[in-house]
Amino acid sequence: MLDKPLHLPCGAVLKNRIAKAAMSDDLGDGQGSPTDSQQRLYALWADGGAGMSLVGEVQIGPWAPENYGNLVLEPLGEAERFRGLSDAATANGAHFWAQLGHAGALAVSVSGPAKAPSAIDVSGIHAVEMTSDEVEALPAAYAQAALNARSVGFTGVEIHAAHGFLLNQFLSPLFNRRTDRWGGTPEKRAVLLLEIIAAVRTAVGPDFPMAVKINATDQLAGGIEEAEALGLVTMLDETDIDLIDISGGAYFPGAAAASDGTKAGPYFLDFARLARERTGKPLMTAGGFKKRMDAEEAVSSGAVDMVGLARALAIDPALPGKWLSKSGEEPVFPRFSVTPPGGVTAWYTERLHQWGSLGAVDSKASLEEAQAQVERRKEANAVLWRKRFRTGL
Repeated sequence: MLDKPLHLPCGAVLKNRIAKAAMSDDLGDGQGSPTDSQQRLYALWADGGAGMSLVGEVQIGPWAPENYGNLVLEPLGEAERFRGLSDAATANGAHFWAQLGHAGALAVSVSGPAKAPSAIDVSGIHAVEMTSDEVEALPAAYAQAALNARSVGFTGVEIHAAHGFLLNQFLSPLFNRRTDRWGGTPEKRAVLLLEIIAAVRTAVGPDFPMAVKINATDQLAGGIEEAEALGLVTMLDETDIDLIDISGGAYFPGAAAASDGTKAGPYFLDFARLARERTGKPLMTAGGFKKRMDAEEAVSSGAVDMVGLARALAIDPALPGKWLSKSGEEPVFPRFSVTPPGGVTAWYTERLHQWGSLGAVDSKASLEEAQAQVERRKEANAVLWRKRFRTGL
């Protein structure tokens, strides 16, 4: 089943059932535009056989980035660089989708306090409540970013409503304590997401793929649990989206990220099977797919229509082609004796930089070396980001 095309409701066709899942690759130039390294990395994934690649954390504006290495779609900087990236990423018939993001309370500092559905002041995270005017402006901002994405060659978009970022915060009873039309019941907490979906669809037209990424669980006490997540799936079934991308976890203190899962095998297939009873939309999930047989079983069983690979494609960008040819080759994941907080994620992030910059990787690099390199890049990019986007925020 992995080599079968996937026909989306909008009419677009993905050539196979393997996606490069969204990762924050930290490969932007610090001013919201792609780099040559990013272009080379996505070319590797396109050449490697993935049916679609998602570029993670593409910001709808410069005021709330997840990282200073994110891309920014509004204002659109160097359009030709974006087109070069899209050309590379869509080689061999691959799709290339932008994951539209706004970090909310988790945004790195740009100018002024972070913004969230409700005020937050806990464990080093400080954010002020968004005004009604600021919330009202979000659907148009997502729509403009999606339109800009289409104009520079992206072939689809994904609205990021997972992992503890802004739209996940609006959905969560833990972080959304508003008493206006965007807060209260699960249905009211979903209003903003549904408004954004409608605005994006109007902007890009009926034939452009649009996905939504949601959490099966926030893995955080007081956050979204399975029953509420399934209710959201039911609501999404009534919209004009083309794919529901299932994940979990949040980057808040005390919450586990999806990539921190300790379960052997795919993380969210049990939820996907329940979601399948609520929707006819195509389903995708990522996390824990380390062997071809697991991916094949997930699709052939009907649990999902597409599998997303993230860290596996940081190990081997050519893995989809190997799985589709049934060569028997599997990725070899590293084992670390000591794992400082954030160290494993930094190691994989640095590996992406090495693939993009060198076309090869140093498998012997330590977690500490990777963390130091990621931090140096963050500090340098922070200066560039604030210099470019310091006005009008």
